[in-house]
Amino acid sequence: MTVSLEQLRRCHFAVDLGAARTRVYVKGAGLVVDQPSVAAVNTRTGALIAVGEFAEKMTGRTPGYIRVVRPISGGTVVDIEMAQRMLRQLLGDKTRRALRRRPRLRAAACTPHDADPLARRATIETLVGLGARRVELVDTLIAAAVGCGLPVERPEATMIMVCGAAATQVAVLSLGSLVTAERIPVGGEAVDNAIVQHLRLEHRLLLPSQAVRPLQLALSGDGLGVDGPALTEIHGRDVVTGLARSVRVETAAVRSALQTPLTSILDGIGKMLRECPPDLVADLADRGIVMVGGSALLPGLDQMLRQATGVPVHIAERPELCAVQGLGAMLEGTVEPLVLDPRAA
Repeated sequence: MTVSLEQLRRCHFAVDLGAARTRVYVKGAGLVVDQPSVAAVNTRTGALIAVGEFAEKMTGRTPGYIRVVRPISGGTVVDIEMAQRMLRQLLGDKTRRALRRRPRLRAAACTPHDADPLARRATIETLVGLGARRVELVDTLIAAAVGCGLPVERPEATMIMVCGAAATQVAVLSLGSLVTAERIPVGGEAVDNAIVQHLRLEHRLLLPSQAVRPLQLALSGDGLGVDGPALTEIHGRDVVTGLARSVRVETAAVRSALQTPLTSILDGIGKMLRECPPDLVADLADRGIVMVGGSALLPGLDQMLRQATGVPVHIAERPELCAVQGLGAMLEGTVEPLVLDPRAA
């Protein structure tokens, strides 16, 4: 399906459905929703108790009759009804009433570049359930490239890396379209899981999800924490006794545990570059790689990529918002990429 700029200009709102966060951009109003893609449901009554940040704080702290769910996984809707209920709650009554007053309400949404027809249909049905009469789908890689200001319409190579919670997407763009792209099933969640598994095996410590981020911050510094603190205190639950316990963790050992998921990302980048025409690869030696997405802020990831590839690596300004900002720019008509869907190339 080909998406023209004129079709996107007719859209009234845009949605970036991410595995970690959901963002909604309303034409003329800007970004109105930026919340975790989480909902808490009462299993006895079916009532929606909370969504967004409040629901995320309830993870692991609820009684048996309250279930915390994520209706979106890897940028794909896995529970259409729950995703619709979550979006309605996040938008609020005032925004929904304003959207309903628009004649022939149109929406735009980001989809992974390799999304199958079923996943694309699930995204469309989710937004149709919110009242949209027509839904336009835009490749996440294209939207993110536009959002961070890359000159995607020029006949020059531009490499973008979208670091999501569930997967990492890398692509080389030229003339407004994807030349080659690769989706790597490794994201920020895989890095978190590597840390949790390391502490479970080496220290017999079960780590709560809220404790992963402080440990990642301790890894900050040049080259995945080489200049960071040598020891970090972590609180968790003892595997054997079940009691609360604190351990001092060597950050060097944690960095070693992260090599497996990070190496998978490097392998995917190498595979993509081998499929790319030599002339475009030569352009990348000067332009380098631009990182976007929430997981682009993982400490030291840019330095590791710089050392492994030998090309400059840049993190976009506010990388977590690039995709939705790109959609917003297309809705407002401030950019004119030549091709918005790689399938049209």
